[in-house]
Amino acid sequence: MKSPKVVFTESDKTILSACSGLLDGLAAYLGDGYEIVLHSLDDLEHSAVKVINGYHTGRTEGAPITDLALEMLEKIGSEGGTDSITYRSHNKKGDPLWSTTIAIRGSEGRVIGLLCMNFYIDTPLSHVMPGLVAGALTKGQESRSEAYVENIDDMIRDAVQHATADVDAQQDILVSLRKREIVRLLYERGVFNIKDAVTLVAKEMGISINTVYLHLRNIKPGDCAVKTQRRRRVKEEGRK
Repeated sequence: MKSPKVVFTESDKTILSACSGLLDGLAAYLGDGYEIVLHSLDDLEHSAVKVINGYHTGRTEGAPITDLALEMLEKIGSEGGTDSITYRSHNKKGDPLWSTTIAIRGSEGRVIGLLCMNFYIDTPLSHVMPGLVAGALTKGQESRSEAYVENIDDMIRDAVQHATADVDAQQDILVSLRKREIVRLLYERGVFNIKDAVTLVAKEMGISINTVYLHLRNIKPGDCAVKTQRRRRVKEEGRK
């Protein structure tokens, strides 16, 4: 087998570092029944650069690559270019695992690392995806609804509806200021990063485009994104 050790470029290092941050989100979502390991192929003797829930195997950062990880790497390189393999396995104690190995490619398309996840099948249900357990939200987490839509118009419509409901629930906001507050919430939630959002929001709210721009200027005068959309609208109107 060709040696999998890779000499990293600066870009490769940046990519692998970014993947390291991904593990924290995966662990928070999946729960402690999953052991998650990020392997770097530039040092096979100390390939585990990040280990979450390593108490399952006793592994820590700096551990060497495993023989099974090397085997999966070989398969990734020989099975029609696939970048992931899912399989059943077990640890030294014989505990059954449901595992996946995912290739991480660098700037030149080379495999520079592996993301390995092992789910311990005997894990109690209460430890599997904490979000499935009622009342399991921890500090920093919140319960929110999410709109799964097929087009931008529907997304904007849902965003306006949610913002309107949030504003209506605050009885201390004057009726005369409610539309401005809705626009502010939409701004804070990033809705105006969407192309033509000002026009779509105005339509959904039943107000003029200029009124939306007025509210936006009052929120953050001189905002570049707002100016860009306004310039685009003026240019498009000039073509008509």
